[in-house]
Amino acid sequence: MSAAATAFPWARFMRAGMGELGLSPSEFWRSTPREIAAATGPAPPQPLLRQNLVSLMELFPDEPQPD
Repeated sequence: MSAAATAFPWARFMRAGMGELGLSPSEFWRSTPREIAAATGPAPPQPLLRQNLVSLMELFPDEPQPD
């Protein structure tokens, strides 16, 4: 493997830690990569757009309820 394929993504982590989280450089460097990743977490879910809801309703219609 090349060094580029195995290099740690420091620039991305620095943007996440100091940019998104607003950590100071000393706070960032005292944090572990695992802590930075946990603090940034997964991306928030996107809102359900009306057209997507309509498409889902067509794909998965409610079954009629028995009387």
